[in-house]
Amino acid sequence: MDKRKVIAAYRRGLISVQECAQILGLDNVELLGYMRESKVVRQKADKKQSVRT
Repeated sequence: MDKRKVIAAYRRGLISVQECAQILGLDNVELLGYMRESKVVRQKADKKQSVRT
């Protein structure tokens, strides 16, 4: 299963943090690292780039 989808399900409240960690096969510390990484990726994707130079 895609890690981003599992983390998104946790953020939407569909699964608990323990369930999220279990699905991903991680402990809570590793899970927090993945959540931080996915947040950074999402923020970069949300930024709009200027087309003009």
